[in-house]
Amino acid sequence: MDTNSLYDLKPIAWLLAVGVLLALGPLIWVWRRGAGHGAARRLHALTVLTLFLTFDLTLFGAFTRLTDSGLGCPDWPGCYGNASPFGARHDIAMAEAAQPTGPVTHGKAWVEMVHRYLATGVGFLILVLAVATWVARRSQRYPEHARERPLSAWWPAATLVWVCLQGAFGALTVTWKLYPAIVTLHLLGAVVLLALLCIQAVRYRQAAAGRQPTPIPPALRTLLMVVSALLLLQIALGGWVSTNYAVLACTQFPTCQGSWWPPMNFAQAFHIWRPLGEGTDGGAVDFAALTAIHYVHRLMAYLVFLAIGLLVWQLRRVAALHPQARWLAGLALLQLATGLGNVLLGWPLVAAVLHTGGAAALAVVLTWALCESRRAQGTVAAAAKARGTAGRRAEVIQ
Repeated sequence: MDTNSLYDLKPIAWLLAVGVLLALGPLIWVWRRGAGHGAARRLHALTVLTLFLTFDLTLFGAFTRLTDSGLGCPDWPGCYGNASPFGARHDIAMAEAAQPTGPVTHGKAWVEMVHRYLATGVGFLILVLAVATWVARRSQRYPEHARERPLSAWWPAATLVWVCLQGAFGALTVTWKLYPAIVTLHLLGAVVLLALLCIQAVRYRQAAAGRQPTPIPPALRTLLMVVSALLLLQIALGGWVSTNYAVLACTQFPTCQGSWWPPMNFAQAFHIWRPLGEGTDGGAVDFAALTAIHYVHRLMAYLVFLAIGLLVWQLRRVAALHPQARWLAGLALLQLATGLGNVLLGWPLVAAVLHTGGAAALAVVLTWALCESRRAQGTVAAAAKARGTAGRRAEVIQ
């Protein structure tokens, strides 16, 4: 009888153990600082900390991709079947000897595994958030909690489901050998995860303070949603540029290759489902396709920058949303600076990581603004009508 297991569970068990250990520190710190406060305040503090750590994880994910460390351990969840690169020293050394400049080195293996450890820790924190919110929601049924604003357990549950999907895409990123579509979806998944955590943080804060979102004109609310959609599309295009290594297809600004409309192959550029570096015919990706990928992202950036500028101008009229307006203005300028730095300075690592971080931060701030506002239902229109009536009465009296 064969006593060997069909699958070695040790790597994933060690990965989970390391993730839990990393998460225990933030959990203990938040729970000790939140002693004596209500459930909403404790959950808000833990969510903000989880949001911060998830943002850091997004930056580290960009660092992993930009340093070509995504295949530093070419299997999943372990590293050559081991819990860490320590146990895979021999296999890594053989791979590095065969390809000294290839995707597998000791340094890249550690970058990739640290990214997995951190991701597991964030996942455990999100699991704790979902369970803690469910417990707090049940406790609100008792009379002593009757005056508290009810907590919603749906957003934490949705976040937990989403982080599991994100983990699956992380596994596919490795096992499918950095398929551009998978890597881009993994980036978009990280942005959505940040947005979900931001929604929770704002909702907990509102519940703790017992306040409602600020009513704003319907047109401004619509503009917020349009700018958010444009930003998400731009992030997808930016991910497509990065995963196809098309940043250096244009090294001039504002022109590209000395032209306002360089030779471009749009059909091959946006053939989504293909291996990294391959064109539609199975050969190498045409340089004109890389140019098209880059230039479409650049053209879209002009539109998004103008849209954010218009939104900032409109948000300045709402006192409650002044912080979001200032953050949007600053982050938009950061994106402009880092985007130009990537093109003109040859894609430096710091600028590239900051460009990804700036895009993620913009998504968080827009989500924050959406959660702190709501469409005014007749309030603004009624106020405007009242002001108009008062003005006409003053004219008649005069």
